[in-house]
Amino acid sequence: MNTPITVAVAQLNSIVGDISGNARRILDAVARAKAAGADVVLTPELALCGYPPEDLLLRPAFLEACAQELDALAAQVDGITVLVGYPALQGGKRYNAAAVIRDGQIEARYFKHRLPNYEVFDEERYFDVGSEACVFELKGTRIGVNICADVWEAGAADKAREAGAELLLVLNASPYHVHKQSLRHEVLRERIADTGLPLVYCNLVGGQDELVFDGGSFALDKDGTLAWQGLPFVEQLQILRFADGAWLDRSLPADRPLEADVYEALVLGVRDYLGKNGFPGALIGLSGGVDSALTLAIAVDALGADKVRAVMMPSPYTAQMSLDDSREMVQRIGVRYDEIAIQPAMETFAAMLAPHFAGLPEDATEENLQSRIRGMLLMALSNKTGAIVLTTGNKSEMATGYATLYGDMAGGFAVIKDIYKTFVYRLCHWRNAQPGGPVIPDNILTRPPSAELKPDQCDQDSLPPYEVLDAIIAAYMEEDLSPAEIIARGYPEHDVRRTVAMLKRNEYKRRQAPPGVRVTPRGFGKDWRYPITSRYRDA
Repeated sequence: MNTPITVAVAQLNSIVGDISGNARRILDAVARAKAAGADVVLTPELALCGYPPEDLLLRPAFLEACAQELDALAAQVDGITVLVGYPALQGGKRYNAAAVIRDGQIEARYFKHRLPNYEVFDEERYFDVGSEACVFELKGTRIGVNICADVWEAGAADKAREAGAELLLVLNASPYHVHKQSLRHEVLRERIADTGLPLVYCNLVGGQDELVFDGGSFALDKDGTLAWQGLPFVEQLQILRFADGAWLDRSLPADRPLEADVYEALVLGVRDYLGKNGFPGALIGLSGGVDSALTLAIAVDALGADKVRAVMMPSPYTAQMSLDDSREMVQRIGVRYDEIAIQPAMETFAAMLAPHFAGLPEDATEENLQSRIRGMLLMALSNKTGAIVLTTGNKSEMATGYATLYGDMAGGFAVIKDIYKTFVYRLCHWRNAQPGGPVIPDNILTRPPSAELKPDQCDQDSLPPYEVLDAIIAAYMEEDLSPAEIIARGYPEHDVRRTVAMLKRNEYKRRQAPPGVRVTPRGFGKDWRYPITSRYRDA
Protein backbone atom coordinates (compact mmCIF):
# COMPACT_ATOMS: atom_id res chain seq x y z
CA MET A 1 0.00 0.00 0.00
CA ASN A 2 1.16 3.50 -0.82
CA THR A 3 1.42 6.04 1.96
CA PRO A 4 -2.13 7.13 2.84
CA ILE A 5 -3.14 10.74 2.37
CA THR A 6 -5.25 12.20 5.16
CA VAL A 7 -7.88 14.67 3.93
CA ALA A 8 -9.71 16.99 6.31
CA VAL A 9 -13.12 17.99 4.91
CA ALA A 10 -14.00 21.36 6.47
CA GLN A 11 -17.75 21.81 6.05
CA LEU A 12 -17.94 25.46 7.15
CA ASN A 13 -20.67 28.06 7.67
CA SER A 14 -19.16 31.17 6.11
CA ILE A 15 -20.81 34.59 6.37
CA VAL A 16 -20.95 36.71 3.23
CA GLY A 17 -18.68 39.73 3.60
CA ASP A 18 -17.15 38.65 6.93
CA ILE A 19 -13.78 38.17 5.29
CA SER A 20 -11.61 38.28 8.41
CA GLY A 21 -14.13 36.21 10.39
CA ASN A 22 -14.24 33.58 7.65
CA ALA A 23 -10.44 33.49 7.61
CA ARG A 24 -10.47 32.78 11.35
CA ARG A 25 -12.98 29.96 10.80
CA ILE A 26 -10.72 28.45 8.14
CA LEU A 27 -7.60 28.76 10.30
CA ASP A 28 -9.41 27.19 13.24
CA ALA A 29 -10.35 24.24 11.03
CA VAL A 30 -6.74 24.04 9.81
CA ALA A 31 -5.43 23.94 13.37
CA ARG A 32 -7.84 21.15 14.33
CA ALA A 33 -7.05 19.23 11.16
CA LYS A 34 -3.33 19.55 11.74
CA ALA A 35 -3.73 18.30 15.31
CA ALA A 36 -5.58 15.27 13.92
CA GLY A 37 -2.72 14.50 11.54
CA ALA A 38 -4.30 15.70 8.30
CA ASP A 39 -2.17 16.33 5.22
CA VAL A 40 -4.62 18.56 3.34
CA VAL A 41 -7.66 20.63 4.28
CA LEU A 42 -10.50 21.14 1.79
CA THR A 43 -12.83 24.13 2.31
CA PRO A 44 -16.05 25.08 0.47
CA GLU A 45 -16.39 27.28 -2.59
CA LEU A 46 -15.69 30.98 -1.89
CA ALA A 47 -15.28 30.09 1.79
CA LEU A 48 -13.17 33.21 2.35
CA CYS A 49 -15.87 35.69 1.34
CA GLY A 50 -19.06 33.64 1.66
CA TYR A 51 -21.44 32.54 -1.08
CA PRO A 52 -23.08 34.10 -3.01
CA PRO A 53 -21.47 37.54 -2.60
CA GLU A 54 -23.51 38.87 -5.55
CA ASP A 55 -22.71 42.47 -6.52
CA LEU A 56 -20.07 42.80 -3.81
CA LEU A 57 -17.90 41.16 -6.47
CA LEU A 58 -18.24 44.29 -8.60
CA ARG A 59 -16.54 46.40 -5.95
CA PRO A 60 -12.73 46.55 -6.38
CA ALA A 61 -12.25 47.21 -2.66
CA PHE A 62 -14.04 43.95 -1.82
CA LEU A 63 -11.78 41.92 -4.08
CA GLU A 64 -8.70 43.67 -2.68
CA ALA A 65 -9.79 42.92 0.89
CA CYS A 66 -10.17 39.24 -0.05
CA ALA A 67 -6.70 39.20 -1.63
CA GLN A 68 -5.11 40.75 1.44
CA GLU A 69 -6.86 38.36 3.80
CA LEU A 70 -5.85 35.39 1.66
CA ASP A 71 -2.20 36.43 1.84
CA ALA A 72 -2.44 36.89 5.61
CA LEU A 73 -4.10 33.49 5.95
CA ALA A 74 -1.46 31.80 3.81
CA ALA A 75 1.32 33.21 5.96
CA GLN A 76 -0.12 31.30 8.94
CA VAL A 77 -0.24 27.91 7.21
CA ASP A 78 2.67 25.63 8.03
CA GLY A 79 3.16 21.89 7.79
CA ILE A 80 -0.14 21.24 6.02
CA THR A 81 -1.72 21.93 2.61
CA VAL A 82 -4.93 23.97 2.49
CA LEU A 83 -7.38 24.60 -0.37
CA VAL A 84 -9.25 27.88 0.11
CA GLY A 85 -12.08 29.14 -2.08
CA TYR A 86 -11.93 32.88 -2.80
CA PRO A 87 -12.71 35.49 -5.51
CA ALA A 88 -9.60 36.35 -7.56
CA LEU A 89 -8.82 39.44 -9.60
CA GLN A 90 -6.11 38.75 -12.13
CA GLY A 91 -5.26 40.56 -15.34
CA GLY A 92 -8.37 42.71 -15.00
CA LYS A 93 -10.60 39.64 -14.85
CA ARG A 94 -12.55 38.17 -11.94
CA TYR A 95 -12.49 34.45 -11.21
CA ASN A 96 -14.20 32.06 -8.85
CA ALA A 97 -10.95 30.58 -7.55
CA ALA A 98 -9.27 28.11 -5.24
CA ALA A 99 -5.82 28.67 -3.78
CA VAL A 100 -3.51 25.75 -2.94
CA ILE A 101 -1.59 26.96 0.11
CA ARG A 102 1.51 25.23 1.50
CA ASP A 103 4.30 26.37 3.84
CA GLY A 104 3.14 29.96 4.00
CA GLN A 105 2.83 30.38 0.24
CA ILE A 106 0.13 30.21 -2.40
CA GLU A 107 1.58 27.40 -4.44
CA ALA A 108 -1.09 27.26 -7.15
CA ARG A 109 -4.40 28.81 -8.15
CA TYR A 110 -7.36 27.22 -9.91
CA PHE A 111 -10.05 29.19 -11.74
CA LYS A 112 -13.51 27.67 -12.10
CA HIS A 113 -14.33 26.50 -15.64
CA ARG A 114 -18.11 26.16 -15.58
CA LEU A 115 -20.13 29.18 -14.50
CA PRO A 116 -23.75 28.27 -13.70
CA ASN A 117 -26.33 30.70 -14.98
CA TYR A 118 -29.60 28.97 -14.09
CA GLU A 119 -31.91 28.51 -11.09
CA VAL A 120 -30.50 30.78 -8.35
CA PHE A 121 -27.10 31.16 -10.00
CA ASP A 122 -25.87 34.04 -12.15
CA GLU A 123 -22.10 33.58 -12.06
CA GLU A 124 -21.68 34.72 -15.65
CA ARG A 125 -22.57 38.19 -14.40
CA TYR A 126 -19.54 38.23 -12.12
CA PHE A 127 -16.82 35.84 -13.22
CA ASP A 128 -14.64 35.04 -16.19
CA VAL A 129 -14.08 31.46 -17.29
CA GLY A 130 -10.97 29.53 -16.29
CA SER A 131 -9.48 26.95 -18.62
CA GLU A 132 -6.42 25.37 -17.00
CA ALA A 133 -6.23 22.28 -14.84
CA CYS A 134 -4.72 22.48 -11.38
CA VAL A 135 -2.92 19.37 -10.10
CA PHE A 136 -0.54 19.21 -7.14
CA GLU A 137 1.37 16.34 -5.55
CA LEU A 138 1.07 15.13 -1.98
CA LYS A 139 2.89 12.05 -0.63
CA GLY A 140 3.31 10.68 -4.14
CA THR A 141 -0.36 11.13 -5.11
CA ARG A 142 -1.37 13.68 -7.73
CA ILE A 143 -4.47 15.62 -6.68
CA GLY A 144 -6.76 17.64 -8.97
CA VAL A 145 -8.96 20.58 -8.02
CA ASN A 146 -12.47 21.40 -9.30
CA ILE A 147 -15.10 23.86 -8.10
CA CYS A 148 -18.80 22.95 -7.85
CA ALA A 149 -20.36 23.31 -11.35
CA ASP A 150 -17.12 21.99 -12.88
CA VAL A 151 -18.25 18.49 -11.95
CA TRP A 152 -21.87 18.92 -13.09
CA GLU A 153 -20.86 18.49 -16.72
CA ALA A 154 -17.94 17.02 -18.60
CA GLY A 155 -14.74 18.98 -19.25
CA ALA A 156 -13.00 20.26 -16.15
CA ALA A 157 -12.64 16.87 -14.45
CA ASP A 158 -11.36 15.38 -17.71
CA LYS A 159 -8.65 18.06 -17.85
CA ALA A 160 -7.60 17.20 -14.31
CA ARG A 161 -7.29 13.54 -15.23
CA GLU A 162 -5.32 14.41 -18.40
CA ALA A 163 -2.96 16.46 -16.22
CA GLY A 164 -2.24 13.35 -14.17
CA ALA A 165 -4.72 13.63 -11.29
CA GLU A 166 -5.42 10.46 -9.32
CA LEU A 167 -7.85 12.04 -6.85
CA LEU A 168 -10.24 14.98 -7.22
CA LEU A 169 -10.96 17.51 -4.47
CA VAL A 170 -14.10 19.55 -5.15
CA LEU A 171 -15.00 22.82 -3.41
CA ASN A 172 -18.76 23.46 -3.39
CA ALA A 173 -21.47 25.94 -2.48
CA SER A 174 -24.48 23.91 -3.57
CA PRO A 175 -27.75 25.16 -2.07
CA TYR A 176 -30.41 22.83 -0.76
CA HIS A 177 -33.65 21.86 -2.33
CA VAL A 178 -35.69 18.69 -1.90
CA HIS A 179 -33.96 15.57 -3.26
CA LYS A 180 -30.81 17.58 -4.06
CA GLN A 181 -28.38 15.13 -2.40
CA SER A 182 -29.43 12.17 -4.54
CA LEU A 183 -29.03 14.38 -7.60
CA ARG A 184 -25.50 15.30 -6.52
CA HIS A 185 -24.60 11.63 -6.12
CA GLU A 186 -25.99 10.85 -9.56
CA VAL A 187 -24.10 13.66 -11.31
CA LEU A 188 -20.81 12.96 -9.53
CA ARG A 189 -21.04 9.30 -10.47
CA GLU A 190 -21.29 10.39 -14.10
CA ARG A 191 -18.00 12.31 -13.70
CA ILE A 192 -16.40 9.27 -12.12
CA ALA A 193 -17.63 7.07 -14.98
CA ASP A 194 -16.02 9.54 -17.41
CA THR A 195 -12.72 9.97 -15.58
CA GLY A 196 -12.21 7.07 -13.19
CA LEU A 197 -11.23 9.60 -10.52
CA PRO A 198 -12.35 9.06 -6.92
CA LEU A 199 -13.32 12.31 -5.26
CA VAL A 200 -14.36 14.16 -2.16
CA TYR A 201 -17.07 16.81 -2.32
CA CYS A 202 -16.90 19.52 0.38
CA ASN A 203 -20.09 21.57 0.58
CA LEU A 204 -20.90 24.84 2.30
CA VAL A 205 -23.40 24.83 5.16
CA GLY A 206 -25.59 27.65 6.48
CA GLY A 207 -28.31 30.12 5.60
CA GLN A 208 -27.73 33.08 3.28
CA ASP A 209 -30.85 35.16 2.70
CA GLU A 210 -33.28 32.84 0.87
CA LEU A 211 -30.70 30.10 0.27
CA VAL A 212 -29.79 27.32 2.67
CA PHE A 213 -26.65 25.27 2.11
CA ASP A 214 -27.06 21.84 3.59
CA GLY A 215 -23.50 20.54 3.83
CA GLY A 216 -23.80 16.79 3.42
CA SER A 217 -20.24 16.57 2.07
CA PHE A 218 -19.29 13.14 0.75
CA ALA A 219 -16.58 10.92 -0.73
CA LEU A 220 -16.97 8.52 -3.66
CA ASP A 221 -14.69 5.68 -4.71
CA LYS A 222 -13.48 5.29 -8.29
CA ASP A 223 -16.40 2.95 -9.01
CA GLY A 224 -18.91 5.49 -7.72
CA THR A 225 -19.53 3.79 -4.38
CA LEU A 226 -20.46 6.21 -1.61
CA ALA A 227 -17.73 5.75 0.99
CA TRP A 228 -18.55 8.56 3.43
CA GLN A 229 -21.18 11.22 3.84
CA GLY A 230 -21.13 14.06 6.33
CA LEU A 231 -23.86 15.42 8.53
CA PRO A 232 -26.51 17.69 7.02
CA PHE A 233 -27.19 21.26 8.17
CA VAL A 234 -24.30 21.50 10.68
CA GLU A 235 -20.63 22.45 10.54
CA GLN A 236 -18.30 19.48 10.57
CA LEU A 237 -14.61 18.69 10.25
CA GLN A 238 -14.13 15.12 9.03
CA ILE A 239 -10.80 13.30 8.69
CA LEU A 240 -10.61 10.77 5.82
CA ARG A 241 -7.70 8.60 4.69
CA PHE A 242 -7.07 7.76 1.04
CA ALA A 243 -4.62 5.25 -0.45
CA ASP A 244 -4.27 3.21 -3.65
CA GLY A 245 -7.33 4.77 -5.25
CA ALA A 246 -9.71 4.07 -2.37
CA TRP A 247 -11.10 5.73 0.73
CA LEU A 248 -10.05 3.82 3.84
CA ASP A 249 -12.54 5.43 6.24
CA ARG A 250 -16.16 4.58 5.55
CA SER A 251 -19.21 5.93 7.34
CA LEU A 252 -22.73 6.56 6.06
CA PRO A 253 -25.61 8.24 7.89
CA ALA A 254 -28.96 6.60 8.43
CA ASP A 255 -31.69 7.36 5.93
CA ARG A 256 -33.79 10.40 6.81
CA PRO A 257 -37.38 11.25 5.90
CA LEU A 258 -37.87 14.19 3.56
CA GLU A 259 -39.71 16.08 6.28
CA ALA A 260 -36.61 16.00 8.50
CA ASP A 261 -34.43 17.62 5.84
CA VAL A 262 -36.98 20.29 4.96
CA TYR A 263 -37.65 21.13 8.58
CA GLU A 264 -33.95 21.41 9.40
CA ALA A 265 -33.44 23.60 6.33
CA LEU A 266 -36.14 25.96 7.59
CA VAL A 267 -34.68 26.00 11.10
CA LEU A 268 -31.18 26.74 9.81
CA GLY A 269 -32.49 29.41 7.44
CA VAL A 270 -34.26 31.23 10.29
CA ARG A 271 -31.37 30.87 12.74
CA ASP A 272 -28.79 32.23 10.32
CA TYR A 273 -30.99 35.00 8.91
CA LEU A 274 -31.59 36.41 12.37
CA GLY A 275 -28.17 35.58 13.77
CA LYS A 276 -26.07 36.85 10.88
CA ASN A 277 -28.13 40.04 10.63
CA GLY A 278 -28.14 40.75 14.36
CA PHE A 279 -31.85 40.56 15.15
CA PRO A 280 -32.41 39.96 18.88
CA GLY A 281 -35.54 37.89 18.42
CA ALA A 282 -38.66 37.13 16.43
CA LEU A 283 -42.33 38.17 16.51
CA ILE A 284 -45.08 35.95 15.12
CA GLY A 285 -48.75 36.76 14.70
CA LEU A 286 -50.65 33.65 15.82
CA SER A 287 -54.03 32.94 14.26
CA GLY A 288 -54.92 29.54 15.61
CA GLY A 289 -54.20 28.14 12.15
CA VAL A 290 -51.69 25.62 10.90
CA ASP A 291 -49.34 28.03 9.10
CA SER A 292 -48.63 30.27 12.08
CA ALA A 293 -48.36 27.20 14.32
CA LEU A 294 -45.66 25.67 12.11
CA THR A 295 -43.84 29.00 11.85
CA LEU A 296 -43.85 29.32 15.63
CA ALA A 297 -42.48 25.79 16.10
CA ILE A 298 -39.67 26.44 13.59
CA ALA A 299 -38.79 29.77 15.20
CA VAL A 300 -38.54 28.24 18.67
CA ASP A 301 -36.42 25.35 17.42
CA ALA A 302 -34.17 27.82 15.60
CA LEU A 303 -33.80 30.51 18.24
CA GLY A 304 -35.00 29.20 21.59
CA ALA A 305 -38.27 30.06 23.29
CA ASP A 306 -36.74 33.06 25.07
CA LYS A 307 -36.17 34.86 21.75
CA VAL A 308 -39.65 34.33 20.31
CA ARG A 309 -42.83 36.26 21.09
CA ALA A 310 -46.28 35.26 19.84
CA VAL A 311 -49.11 37.75 19.49
CA MET A 312 -52.74 36.79 19.00
CA MET A 313 -54.90 39.59 17.57
CA PRO A 314 -58.52 38.41 17.67
CA SER A 315 -61.34 40.07 15.78
CA PRO A 316 -65.11 39.54 16.17
CA TYR A 317 -64.75 36.75 13.58
CA THR A 318 -62.04 34.84 15.49
CA ALA A 319 -63.42 31.53 16.72
CA GLN A 320 -63.02 30.65 20.39
CA MET A 321 -61.32 27.49 19.19
CA SER A 322 -58.60 29.60 17.58
CA LEU A 323 -57.95 31.39 20.87
CA ASP A 324 -57.97 28.15 22.83
CA ASP A 325 -55.61 26.39 20.42
CA SER A 326 -53.18 29.31 20.36
CA ARG A 327 -53.12 29.49 24.15
CA GLU A 328 -52.53 25.75 24.37
CA MET A 329 -49.64 25.85 21.89
CA VAL A 330 -47.79 28.71 23.58
CA GLN A 331 -48.11 26.88 26.90
CA ARG A 332 -46.59 23.78 25.34
CA ILE A 333 -43.78 25.66 23.64
CA GLY A 334 -43.03 28.20 26.38
CA VAL A 335 -42.90 31.54 24.55
CA ARG A 336 -44.13 34.95 25.63
CA TYR A 337 -47.71 35.38 24.50
CA ASP A 338 -49.87 38.47 24.23
CA GLU A 339 -53.42 39.12 23.03
CA ILE A 340 -54.36 42.43 21.42
CA ALA A 341 -57.99 42.65 20.28
CA ILE A 342 -58.35 44.55 17.00
CA GLN A 343 -62.06 45.37 17.22
CA PRO A 344 -61.42 48.93 18.53
CA ALA A 345 -59.14 49.62 15.55
CA MET A 346 -61.67 48.08 13.16
CA GLU A 347 -64.39 50.37 14.49
CA THR A 348 -62.14 53.43 14.28
CA PHE A 349 -61.14 52.71 10.69
CA ALA A 350 -64.76 51.98 9.76
CA ALA A 351 -65.82 55.34 11.15
CA MET A 352 -62.98 57.14 9.37
CA LEU A 353 -63.81 55.51 6.04
CA ALA A 354 -67.61 55.56 6.30
CA PRO A 355 -68.06 58.83 4.38
CA HIS A 356 -65.83 57.55 1.60
CA PHE A 357 -67.47 54.11 1.42
CA ALA A 358 -71.06 55.44 1.55
CA GLY A 359 -73.35 53.46 -0.74
CA LEU A 360 -70.77 50.76 -1.43
CA PRO A 361 -71.24 47.14 -0.29
CA GLU A 362 -68.82 45.41 2.05
CA ASP A 363 -66.28 43.26 0.25
CA ALA A 364 -62.65 42.12 0.55
CA THR A 365 -61.70 45.69 1.50
CA GLU A 366 -63.02 45.25 5.02
CA GLU A 367 -61.43 41.80 5.28
CA ASN A 368 -58.05 43.12 4.18
CA LEU A 369 -58.31 45.99 6.64
CA GLN A 370 -58.31 43.47 9.50
CA SER A 371 -55.13 41.90 8.19
CA ARG A 372 -53.49 45.31 7.78
CA ILE A 373 -54.38 46.31 11.32
CA ARG A 374 -52.63 43.17 12.54
CA GLY A 375 -49.63 43.88 10.34
CA MET A 376 -49.42 47.41 11.69
CA LEU A 377 -49.48 46.18 15.29
CA LEU A 378 -46.77 43.61 14.67
CA MET A 379 -44.56 46.14 12.91
CA ALA A 380 -45.03 48.60 15.79
CA LEU A 381 -43.86 45.93 18.24
CA SER A 382 -40.97 45.16 15.91
CA ASN A 383 -39.91 48.80 15.77
CA LYS A 384 -40.09 49.12 19.54
CA THR A 385 -38.23 45.92 20.42
CA GLY A 386 -35.93 45.34 17.44
CA ALA A 387 -37.34 41.85 16.94
CA ILE A 388 -38.11 40.85 13.35
CA VAL A 389 -41.60 39.86 12.26
CA LEU A 390 -41.73 36.38 10.74
CA THR A 391 -44.59 36.13 8.26
CA THR A 392 -46.61 32.94 8.07
CA GLY A 393 -47.81 32.67 4.46
CA ASN A 394 -47.15 29.44 2.56
CA LYS A 395 -46.30 28.81 -1.10
CA SER A 396 -49.88 28.00 -2.09
CA GLU A 397 -50.96 31.40 -0.80
CA MET A 398 -48.03 33.23 -2.38
CA ALA A 399 -48.85 31.63 -5.73
CA THR A 400 -52.52 32.55 -5.73
CA GLY A 401 -52.32 35.91 -3.98
CA TYR A 402 -54.30 34.56 -1.02
CA ALA A 403 -52.48 37.05 1.19
CA THR A 404 -52.81 40.74 1.97
CA LEU A 405 -50.22 43.32 1.01
CA TYR A 406 -49.17 45.32 4.09
CA GLY A 407 -51.17 42.86 6.18
CA ASP A 408 -50.17 39.23 6.71
CA MET A 409 -47.38 39.82 4.15
CA ALA A 410 -45.86 42.55 6.36
CA GLY A 411 -42.65 41.42 7.98
CA GLY A 412 -38.97 40.77 7.51
CA PHE A 413 -38.65 37.05 6.74
CA ALA A 414 -41.16 34.62 5.25
CA VAL A 415 -40.32 31.29 6.85
CA ILE A 416 -42.62 28.94 4.92
CA LYS A 417 -43.12 30.89 1.67
CA ASP A 418 -41.72 27.92 -0.31
CA ILE A 419 -43.78 25.26 1.51
CA TYR A 420 -46.98 24.08 -0.18
CA LYS A 421 -50.03 23.92 2.08
CA THR A 422 -50.23 20.15 1.82
CA PHE A 423 -46.60 19.88 2.94
CA VAL A 424 -47.25 22.27 5.83
CA TYR A 425 -49.41 19.55 7.35
CA ARG A 426 -46.74 16.91 6.74
CA LEU A 427 -44.16 19.03 8.54
CA CYS A 428 -46.51 19.62 11.46
CA HIS A 429 -47.17 15.91 11.90
CA TRP A 430 -43.44 15.17 11.64
CA ARG A 431 -42.59 17.81 14.26
CA ASN A 432 -45.26 16.49 16.61
CA ALA A 433 -43.74 13.00 16.40
CA GLN A 434 -40.31 14.14 17.60
CA PRO A 435 -38.94 13.53 21.12
CA GLY A 436 -40.49 15.80 23.70
CA GLY A 437 -44.02 15.28 22.49
CA PRO A 438 -46.41 17.20 20.24
CA VAL A 439 -46.16 20.98 20.22
CA ILE A 440 -49.02 21.71 17.78
CA PRO A 441 -52.52 20.94 19.12
CA ASP A 442 -54.53 18.38 17.17
CA ASN A 443 -57.40 20.84 16.64
CA ILE A 444 -55.13 23.01 14.52
CA LEU A 445 -54.33 20.04 12.28
CA THR A 446 -57.88 18.71 11.89
CA ARG A 447 -60.08 21.80 11.48
CA PRO A 448 -60.70 23.26 7.99
CA PRO A 449 -58.26 26.11 7.27
CA SER A 450 -59.74 29.61 7.39
CA ALA A 451 -58.56 33.21 7.29
CA GLU A 452 -61.39 34.08 9.75
CA LEU A 453 -62.03 37.48 8.17
CA LYS A 454 -65.79 37.00 7.91
CA PRO A 455 -68.37 34.61 9.37
CA ASP A 456 -68.01 30.88 8.57
CA GLN A 457 -65.15 31.48 6.12
CA CYS A 458 -63.07 28.58 4.76
CA ASP A 459 -60.10 28.67 2.37
CA GLN A 460 -61.89 26.29 0.01
CA ASP A 461 -64.63 28.86 -0.51
CA SER A 462 -62.30 30.67 -2.91
CA LEU A 463 -59.57 28.12 -3.73
CA PRO A 464 -59.55 24.60 -5.21
CA PRO A 465 -58.81 21.78 -2.74
CA TYR A 466 -55.20 22.13 -1.67
CA GLU A 467 -54.24 18.71 -3.05
CA VAL A 468 -55.36 19.90 -6.49
CA LEU A 469 -54.10 23.45 -6.11
CA ASP A 470 -50.59 22.43 -5.02
CA ALA A 471 -50.23 19.90 -7.82
CA ILE A 472 -51.22 22.51 -10.40
CA ILE A 473 -48.80 25.11 -8.99
CA ALA A 474 -45.93 22.61 -8.91
CA ALA A 475 -46.59 21.48 -12.47
CA TYR A 476 -46.70 25.06 -13.77
CA MET A 477 -43.83 26.46 -11.68
CA GLU A 478 -41.38 23.61 -11.32
CA GLU A 479 -42.03 21.65 -14.51
CA ASP A 480 -42.93 24.59 -16.78
CA LEU A 481 -45.98 22.73 -18.07
CA SER A 482 -48.65 24.65 -19.96
CA PRO A 483 -52.24 24.71 -18.72
CA ALA A 484 -53.21 22.33 -21.53
CA GLU A 485 -50.53 19.85 -20.42
CA ILE A 486 -51.68 20.07 -16.80
CA ILE A 487 -55.29 19.52 -17.84
CA ALA A 488 -54.13 16.48 -19.82
CA ARG A 489 -52.91 15.02 -16.52
CA GLY A 490 -56.52 14.91 -15.37
CA TYR A 491 -56.90 18.11 -13.38
CA PRO A 492 -60.16 20.06 -13.86
CA GLU A 493 -59.79 22.68 -16.57
CA HIS A 494 -61.59 25.31 -14.51
CA ASP A 495 -59.21 24.82 -11.57
CA VAL A 496 -56.12 24.82 -13.80
CA ARG A 497 -56.99 27.98 -15.67
CA ARG A 498 -58.15 29.80 -12.54
CA THR A 499 -54.98 28.83 -10.65
CA VAL A 500 -52.66 29.91 -13.45
CA ALA A 501 -54.56 33.17 -13.82
CA MET A 502 -54.25 33.87 -10.08
CA LEU A 503 -50.57 33.03 -10.17
CA LYS A 504 -49.91 35.53 -12.95
CA ARG A 505 -52.21 38.22 -11.59
CA ASN A 506 -50.43 38.34 -8.24
CA GLU A 507 -46.84 38.77 -9.37
CA TYR A 508 -46.95 42.36 -8.12
CA LYS A 509 -47.68 41.09 -4.61
CA ARG A 510 -44.80 38.62 -4.59
CA ARG A 511 -42.36 41.33 -5.64
CA GLN A 512 -43.22 43.11 -2.39
CA ALA A 513 -43.04 40.04 -0.17
CA PRO A 514 -40.14 39.47 2.23
CA PRO A 515 -37.50 36.87 1.39
CA GLY A 516 -37.91 33.37 2.74
CA VAL A 517 -36.21 29.99 2.76
CA ARG A 518 -36.09 28.20 -0.60
CA VAL A 519 -36.56 24.43 -0.33
CA THR A 520 -38.10 23.44 -3.69
CA PRO A 521 -36.33 23.37 -7.06
CA ARG A 522 -38.04 26.66 -7.89
CA GLY A 523 -39.22 29.17 -5.34
CA PHE A 524 -40.66 32.67 -5.57
CA GLY A 525 -37.29 34.39 -5.33
CA LYS A 526 -34.00 34.49 -7.21
CA ASP A 527 -35.09 31.74 -9.59
CA TRP A 528 -38.56 33.17 -10.42
CA ARG A 529 -38.16 36.27 -12.59
CA TYR A 530 -41.42 36.83 -14.38
CA PRO A 531 -42.54 40.32 -15.44
CA ILE A 532 -45.30 42.02 -13.51
CA THR A 533 -46.55 43.69 -16.69
CA SER A 534 -47.23 40.98 -19.27
CA ARG A 535 -50.05 40.10 -21.65
CA TYR A 536 -48.75 36.64 -22.50
CA ARG A 537 -51.31 33.92 -21.90
CA ASP A 538 -50.52 30.21 -21.95
CA ALA A 539 -52.62 27.86 -24.03
